[in-house]
Amino acid sequence: MRKGFLFQALLLLFVIAFCSYVQPKHYFSKTTSDVLINYSIPIGRIADSLKIKKSKVNILIVKHEYRLYFVADTLKLKSYPVVFGFNPVDDKQKEGDGCTPEGTFKIKAKYPHKDWSKFIWIDYPNKDSWKKFQKAKDSGKIPKNASIGGDVGIHGVPNGADYAIDKKQNWTLGCISLKNHDIDEIYDFVANDTMIEIVK
Repeated sequence: MRKGFLFQALLLLFVIAFCSYVQPKHYFSKTTSDVLINYSIPIGRIADSLKIKKSKVNILIVKHEYRLYFVADTLKLKSYPVVFGFNPVDDKQKEGDGCTPEGTFKIKAKYPHKDWSKFIWIDYPNKDSWKKFQKAKDSGKIPKNASIGGDVGIHGVPNGADYAIDKKQNWTLGCISLKNHDIDEIYDFVANDTMIEIVK
């Protein structure tokens, strides 16, 4: 009787140990969208080490992941945490809706900003933006007298407000916001021919 009990106890301990050993390592880890790619390495160094020309590197912004990526073709070189307008889910339809526009854009200009470190101005509204805007008007989704808006860009945060990025506080009117040391790095790397794709 005692031998049988001892055997069962040892068997139970073995099963527990085995299950603990084979449990997938990612089970208690962060989700994919919480993981940053090469965040501690400057983007210029990454591009140089892979022998990728700066002109071949573009920006991909994925709203539901709260991420900005530098990409070369389909390869994600580096990612940064970002936040958006106060309506972070929907595509921008009109001025004042608090949405960050989706689509493919180019950089119009970039300049230092007294409140948000740097500002990278994108060409919203472009042709596709105007088409979506007119379609929304024609379908009655937005008023006939609505304005499309503008002055959308990628920028930093007020001094000492990096916590807004960590806490995913969507505080802008539609722009993409990063920590100031991140926008400083991005600002130095991008050029006017850098493409920016913003997706849900």
